[in-house]
Amino acid sequence: MVREHLEGASISELSEVYEVSRKTIYKWLERYEQQGPGGLADLSRRPLHSPHQVSAEVEQASVEARGRWKWGASKLRVKLCESDPARQWPAVSTIAAVLQAKGLVVSRRRRSRPPVQRPSYASPEQPNDVWCADFKGWFRTGDGRRVDPLTITDACSRYLLRCQIVARSNYEFARAVFETSFREFGLPAVIHTDNGVPFASVAPGGLSRLSMWFVKLGIVPERSRPGSPQDNGRHERMHRTLKQATAQPPGATLRLQQKAFHEFQREYNQQRPHAALGNLTPQACYAASPRCYPRRVPSLEYGDAMEVRRVSQQGSVKWKGERTFISEVFGHEDLGLKPASQDWLEVYYGPIRIGWLDGRRQQFSRKIPKILKKEHDAD
Repeated sequence: MVREHLEGASISELSEVYEVSRKTIYKWLERYEQQGPGGLADLSRRPLHSPHQVSAEVEQASVEARGRWKWGASKLRVKLCESDPARQWPAVSTIAAVLQAKGLVVSRRRRSRPPVQRPSYASPEQPNDVWCADFKGWFRTGDGRRVDPLTITDACSRYLLRCQIVARSNYEFARAVFETSFREFGLPAVIHTDNGVPFASVAPGGLSRLSMWFVKLGIVPERSRPGSPQDNGRHERMHRTLKQATAQPPGATLRLQQKAFHEFQREYNQQRPHAALGNLTPQACYAASPRCYPRRVPSLEYGDAMEVRRVSQQGSVKWKGERTFISEVFGHEDLGLKPASQDWLEVYYGPIRIGWLDGRRQQFSRKIPKILKKEHDAD
């Protein structure tokens, strides 16, 4: 176009041939006269002035916050706003871009996951409706000692109640940790765990000595489906944060590792904001339970609708002069027998049904008998 104009073509003719405005032609001719052929190259569209550009001071504050807390951009923005409310802090995406440019964020490859389908569990509407508990996967300290931390959280407020190393993951040590938690925070309505020891067993109803103790205290033991950690997703997500903050690398000794757990617990509860809580901290949302831990563990009550039978040391109950084996786990415990039909009785441990007893054949079944299932389906 420029060459044809120099050869004598008029502006009007060029505008019609190249289907551009006269203004555009004048622009290109002016740039050619001032800069030569190089002036016809595409120029950068970057604005000469960026009033919303992140200042060096804001970048430095974002980097320092990342170095202190190791959190993501959304939580870091909450802390930055708290530190200087008068300043106009950039959006979460901008802070994330700053951290990305400084090499402080490692991008993860997104994985496609199937939709989660799970049974209906107790929904925590307020603190102490549901506590979640689990053993964090074990690891070793710098001196080779094994670390088995037992963690307990409140599902509603995300408050980390306990993060305690135990010598063994058995009933005695687990009960000691729960007992100190009950004395400090009161009793929850439900405790959600997995199916591992000491929370569950192969006994009828999946009950263990620990979960039977929960039942006596008026706590409902709730368990995830086997091989389904997503059923306790809140707690498992906390475990990932715990591992990143305290076990990479682990402490040199058990004492230093427990100190790191306590420091993490304080930061997690008092400083770290949670998006699910409206960016409040767990401490701001948690309150102790009004149900106090009793001085004496109460006995189970079954009411007038059930016959109460004491289980022998060997795990059997007597009905109509005959003994039927249930499980040794219930030795010296009281079970409730509720008539289900002419021959069959439902067997309960507290409010939990653990099976059915055939009073005529003196046999115990963990699954509902076919005859009762047919009657139930017919009704």
